[in-house]
Amino acid sequence: MSTTLLSKQPLAKDAGSDSSLDEKGSKADVSAGAIPPLGAPVDAVAGNPFTSMFKKNTKLDLDAIATQPSVFDDPVSLEAYRPPPQYENTHRFDPLARWTWREEISVVKKIDLRIMIWACIMFFSLDLDRSNISQANSDNFLPDLGLTTNDFNLGNTLFRASFLCAELPSQLISKRIGPDIWIPCQMVLWSTVSLAQFWLNGRASFLACRFLLGFMQGGFIPDVVLYLSYFYTKRELPIRMAYFWLSNYIADIVSAFLGTGILRMRGVGGKEGWRYLFLLEGIATLLVGIASFYLMPAGPTQTRKWFTEREEIIMVNRVLRDDPSKSDMHNREGLSIKMIWDAMRDWRLWPIYAVGLVHMMPVGPPQTYLTLSLRNLGFNTTETNLLSIPSVVIGATMLLLTAYFSEKVDSPVAATVILQLWALPLLVALYTFERSTSQWVYYAVVTLITGFPYVHPIQVAWASRNSYSVRTRTVSASLYNMFVQAGAIIYANIYRKDDAPLYKRGNRTLIAIASMNICLYIFAFFFNKYLNHRRDKTWNSWTQKEREEYVENTKDVGNKRMDFRFAY
Repeated sequence: MSTTLLSKQPLAKDAGSDSSLDEKGSKADVSAGAIPPLGAPVDAVAGNPFTSMFKKNTKLDLDAIATQPSVFDDPVSLEAYRPPPQYENTHRFDPLARWTWREEISVVKKIDLRIMIWACIMFFSLDLDRSNISQANSDNFLPDLGLTTNDFNLGNTLFRASFLCAELPSQLISKRIGPDIWIPCQMVLWSTVSLAQFWLNGRASFLACRFLLGFMQGGFIPDVVLYLSYFYTKRELPIRMAYFWLSNYIADIVSAFLGTGILRMRGVGGKEGWRYLFLLEGIATLLVGIASFYLMPAGPTQTRKWFTEREEIIMVNRVLRDDPSKSDMHNREGLSIKMIWDAMRDWRLWPIYAVGLVHMMPVGPPQTYLTLSLRNLGFNTTETNLLSIPSVVIGATMLLLTAYFSEKVDSPVAATVILQLWALPLLVALYTFERSTSQWVYYAVVTLITGFPYVHPIQVAWASRNSYSVRTRTVSASLYNMFVQAGAIIYANIYRKDDAPLYKRGNRTLIAIASMNICLYIFAFFFNKYLNHRRDKTWNSWTQKEREEYVENTKDVGNKRMDFRFAY
């Protein structure tokens, strides 16, 4: 059920399934010893310490060859997939390069240390500025500015709308000038807007700042996802995405503690505590943004000598062997209008976009209104901020467990439908509550709802895998996130003032959406399964010569290739 490129196997095989072919005399009749031996295909645990923690008795010969079979091992497909001269890492490409598991694990750990950790720090900063509005709400933010719940909803809608509008333009700018330049620029811009919220004075300034903050932050996540894909294989990316979003949860926990302390500054200089919250956290993000100009290398071979030549060869060749399409474009090469339009018309990815639109709707409103709900239950500012922490801890735990489950079953659909199955019974329970229900019972159920398994990282990686080309991946990452933000705009308006405080009408809507989503995931599963089945039927009907001619001469690119199989 994982993404497969049949050409990675010897071309002389007949497809008996998505990823295996029967051997029958290949055109690549290479004499023994003409090319160095390859490593045996394994269930990759190298460079994946999280997975290996849960795998007992996993024995890996660290000095065995780790180089995996690929299209570069056959003369025909080698020339069809050879990286073009304009690819920034071409000088490190070597189809005869071999390395051991010991070397690969060492390189991946070094990438994690140099690249992944800083990506998490940047995302931590984004979430600090994006979600501190929740802590501000616990400090009488709305009454201080004379705002209503509907004004708050409008502000969230403007934030999401501007975030959505900026997604694709931001991704295109990033592709043109490089994410190592554009991402730090984004951070400096949005942190300036964030700290400027210290001077909010009413409805107009609140709405303006929410719009600008969303516009400046839009595109950051798909930019980073594309950037990380330069360094990691498709098997490594989902768990790294889980680590990436874990920083989001850590930011929520840290911001709750920070909010508890900073909000006590209310009265200092005659100012409200939430003003200092925006100011101090905005300054912190500004410093991270400035540092990012120096701590983000452009690519695997442009790392300011962080890696040796040998390590660069391993980085480049292991990623290209996993996904040859990553050499399609230079990392500072822009997209034409035709490329963008072709990527948008790729109907094979539309079910993933549909899932992106609706998957967060059942849990989004309870999460957004958590602090306001706790205040309505009678908890004070300090209690509200501290009581929001358990749901974050549960959510972070479920994020990692779901990512691990995704690795084990190797099925994006099976791993992501869990969110809907988690939310549905809890929403039904929430719908039955009355005003007489114990505040602690209400708190327990809402905490479980907002501690949902966050499957967004798995779906981001799913969209990336099924794109199978840099140009499509660039656009699909933005389109997927645009659908996610569109969904957030919709669910930001499900809970209305006239439905407070129990939101019976809103919860009834959320139950219906969760039920619909389960059906949508089932459809996505069989949709991709059918595409693979149809391609298998065509591929298996071809002779060996016809397959070789196709690989050598086809004009099909990305996931349109007949030898590509979709993940589901």
